Amino acid sequence: MPQKLTLVSHTLCPYVQRAAIVLAEKNLVFERIDIDLGNKPDWFLRISPLGKTPVLLVDGTPIFESAVICEYLEEVTPDPLHPADPLARAQLRAWMEFGSALLNAIGGFYSVPTDNALAAKVTEIRHKLEQVEQALGAAPYFAGAHFSMVDAVFGPVFRYFDVFDAIEDFGFFTHTPKVRAWRAALGTRASVRQAVRADYADLLRDFLIQRPSALAQRVRAVAMGAPRGAQVHSETPC
Repeated sequence: MPQKLTLVSHTLCPYVQRAAIVLAEKNLVFERIDIDLGNKPDWFLRISPLGKTPVLLVDGTPIFESAVICEYLEEVTPDPLHPADPLARAQLRAWMEFGSALLNAIGGFYSVPTDNALAAKVTEIRHKLEQVEQALGAAPYFAGAHFSMVDAVFGPVFRYFDVFDAIEDFGFFTHTPKVRAWRAALGTRASVRQAVRADYADLLRDFLIQRPSALAQRVRAVAMGAPRGAQVHSETPC
C-alpha cells in the first residue's frame, strides 16, 4: 500500500485511537495531524462533513468515520484483523458497536451533574462490562490469541479507566476478572500504548476538570490533596 496516509486527529478522541491502532497493526507509515475541535479549521470542515475526527487522507482523498477507515484498511492490506468466517466476522463487528455504546456511557459518566446521576452511570458501565465478561473466551484478546478489530476498539475504551481509577475506586471491574485480564493485555500492546501522546492522562484530567460535572468535583478534590474517592456533593440543579 504505497499511498501517502495522513490521519487527522484530536489528542483525546478514542475514535482516532482506533484508526491509529489499526494503522500500527497493519505496519503502515502515516503522518498524524492534530486539530482543535473547539476551533475547527476551514480545511478540516471541507474534508469532514460531520465535523468530527478521525479523517484519513489517502493521497489527499478523505475517508471519514472511524469504522469506515478501519474497514478500508482491512480491505486493502494483508494480515487481516477480522476472521475469515462471515458469521464470526459479523459477531465481532457487533461487539465493535457495543464498544461504541460503552464509550457513550463513559461520556455520560464524566458529564452528568449530580452524584445520583453519576452513581447511575457507574451502574450502567458495570453492567456493560459484565456483558462483555460473558462474551470473552480464551485469553489474551477478545477472540483468543489473535488481535482483532474488537481489540482496537476496546483499547481506547479501557484507557479512560486508567485515569478514572486514580480519582476513585468505582468498582467497575470488581466482578469481571476476564475483562480485567483483557484490559491488562491490551495495555501492554505497542499499537495501543502508542496510539496517544505521552501526556494523554494529564490532558484527559484537564478535560475532565473543566466540565460542570460531578466527576469534575472529585478530580478537583484529588488535585487539592483530598483522599482518593473523597465524597464531594454536587448541587442539585433547580
